[in-house]
Amino acid sequence: MVNAGDMNGSGNLMDFLDEPFPDVGTYEDFHTIDWLREKSRDTDRHRKITSKSKESIWEFIKSLLDAWSGWVVMLLIGLLAGTLSGVIDLAVDWMTDLKEGVCLSAFWYSHEQCCWTSNETTFDDRDKCPQWQKWSELLVSQSEGASAYILNYFLYIMWALCFAFLAVSLVRVFAPYACGSGIPEIKTILSGFIIRGYLGKWTLLIKTVTLVLVVSSGLSLGKEGPLVHVACCCGNFFSSLFSKYSKNEGKRREVLSAAAAAGVSVAFGAPIGGVLFSLEEVSYYFPLKTLWRSFFAALVAAFTLRSINPFGNSRLVLFYVEYHTPWYMAELFPFILLGVFGGLWGTLFIRCNIAWCRRRKTTRLGKYPVLEVIVITAITAIIAYPNPYTRRSTSELISELFNDCGALESSQLCDYINDPNMTRPVDDIPDRPAGPGVYSAMWQLALALVFKIVITIFTFGMKIPSGLFIPSMAVGAMAGRMVGIGVEQLAYHHHDWIIFRNWCRPGADCVTPGLYAMVGAAACLGGVTRMTVSLVVIMFELTGGLEYIVPLMAAAVTSKWVADAFGKEGIYEAHIHLNGYPFLDVKDEFTHRTLATDVMRPRRGEAPLSVLTQDSMTVEDVETLIKETDYNGFPVVVSKDSERLIGFAQRRELILAIKNARQRQDGVVSNSIVYFTEDPPELPPNSPHPLKLRRILNLSPFTVTDHTPMETVVDIFRKLGLRQCLVTRSGRLLGIITKKDVLRHMAQMANQDPESIMFN
Repeated sequence: MVNAGDMNGSGNLMDFLDEPFPDVGTYEDFHTIDWLREKSRDTDRHRKITSKSKESIWEFIKSLLDAWSGWVVMLLIGLLAGTLSGVIDLAVDWMTDLKEGVCLSAFWYSHEQCCWTSNETTFDDRDKCPQWQKWSELLVSQSEGASAYILNYFLYIMWALCFAFLAVSLVRVFAPYACGSGIPEIKTILSGFIIRGYLGKWTLLIKTVTLVLVVSSGLSLGKEGPLVHVACCCGNFFSSLFSKYSKNEGKRREVLSAAAAAGVSVAFGAPIGGVLFSLEEVSYYFPLKTLWRSFFAALVAAFTLRSINPFGNSRLVLFYVEYHTPWYMAELFPFILLGVFGGLWGTLFIRCNIAWCRRRKTTRLGKYPVLEVIVITAITAIIAYPNPYTRRSTSELISELFNDCGALESSQLCDYINDPNMTRPVDDIPDRPAGPGVYSAMWQLALALVFKIVITIFTFGMKIPSGLFIPSMAVGAMAGRMVGIGVEQLAYHHHDWIIFRNWCRPGADCVTPGLYAMVGAAACLGGVTRMTVSLVVIMFELTGGLEYIVPLMAAAVTSKWVADAFGKEGIYEAHIHLNGYPFLDVKDEFTHRTLATDVMRPRRGEAPLSVLTQDSMTVEDVETLIKETDYNGFPVVVSKDSERLIGFAQRRELILAIKNARQRQDGVVSNSIVYFTEDPPELPPNSPHPLKLRRILNLSPFTVTDHTPMETVVDIFRKLGLRQCLVTRSGRLLGIITKKDVLRHMAQMANQDPESIMFN
């Protein structure tokens, strides 16, 4: 809805003021912005700057600075997001190892860094060095035996509880919005919703600190989702420094879209995947200009992270891998099976997690967030420690599962029997039967898989920062690695089967189990989030191998098809609906044959619509109407008899206009007539001074007729980002449809509870 004052080419919003009064054009908390008005205001601002730039050199320089401010903001976002990500990675690495021991030469070194500097480390025992001591060695001078194991076990649990308690306490006291993944709220904010404080400085600080604590505690969560929230907080902070963005909510959301891309860029070391993630998953309005700026922000963020080099391997992520074995057509069948598993896991997770979160919101459980975090952390630590695959950090686990077994690998998963004296039944299949280490690793992985599936359901959604990318990838990687080893052993023991003939080059592995782990990770992440294009690009950027795109695409598409068969919502959309946010998803289809008259208010039997008349209400009448109702705005009609529509006035601007008029304009009292026409009405001689409010009147509110199909109305709300739409017949006002009305009607048509939509 285009602001009338803007249309008239005037910056003044009231006749008696030289400048617009404070807070006009801003929005209240938990309300939706008016995209059309924001677009109109930015167009007017740009036109004004362009015309002024011809007046003097200084104005021309100012216009250049204004044009470049967008790129400066992107540069700053990329630098800060990359730096914070690097610091988080380094801190997590150190604090995760702190649960098991400490470096005597420098306590701030992680286990790996400690042994890098040691001259006494052998290649076979590269994880052991005298400078690194487990807690049992330090406290009771024992590294083996039952007492040492129990002491290490106890201290592992204590450290985990300490980290988790500190994290949940910081969130609860200083920044309640720092909890969760943040992506559902980011999606809602980018669609035009206002949540004040969600992207604030305190939220940025506390989320960064607590993210380190919760990931280090060993809980089944990741840092990738919250890093998107952290990057958007950076974007919000820098956009507040430039009036071009701070005074226009629509422009601010363009910056936040680019910031989300930078967040994924540093989370996965995937700049292009980050841009596509922002486009496919979180953004609501994504013009071409935002695409370029997102690309630049993601590039700067990735470059900054690469400069910090947090993992010491010159890579942007811990689990970067390169495979040298090609895949074969027959392997598409297990890849598609992994896609089916990913879709089923995604459906199971979403349903169970939403049921648990709903229970948390509606029962006494939600009143004890600290206790819940402590209990889940204790259960996680107690069960995780005995199994080496759940004890280590999830990123390290994924890294090991993705790895190809080379000659230098010491992992149990690479414990194959290599006897050069054994004869090879087929020259081009290497003799690699699984050793005892592989079989024991398979059992441990199976137990770890069941544990991860169950514990992640209860962990995601607690009052701490919690990402879902890494746990989902871990579930898929474990399942994929087991399938990969199974296919590998099948190929070895049954090499004469027709599907295994002529597979391999001499001396090469037929099957790469690590590739199956990667495909499984993509399938499970796709099943939970319903990402497709951005997911495949992120996984491709992780591996650096173009030839594995087809397996990844097959698994991602299969997982989406299977998951969509049980429900169209991904985990983020499900949490948006659970919280009752007014999010109108562009992916939702509306096919019901209802009309605008079926949805508009007032409905039959309800009180008539609250309206303002153009020149017959007093200031007191308007104030009474505002006080007695909670509507966001009021239609303005010629008179209550004719009900011919003139325009629409926002509630907030009415309040501000009357307040400022009382303070600054003499003669405005309670019985002053308020008029929205160009000329004042004829008044008796002794009447108080009238108040003209035409400048805050939107003279072109969006209207539809009462017989407009709701399918068209929903499309209009989606594509234009409307807050409300007026329903008329032959110019006569009949009712109003708000965004909340549209969402409630859609919920009702889908047999859901319409009262779950709580906000405007």
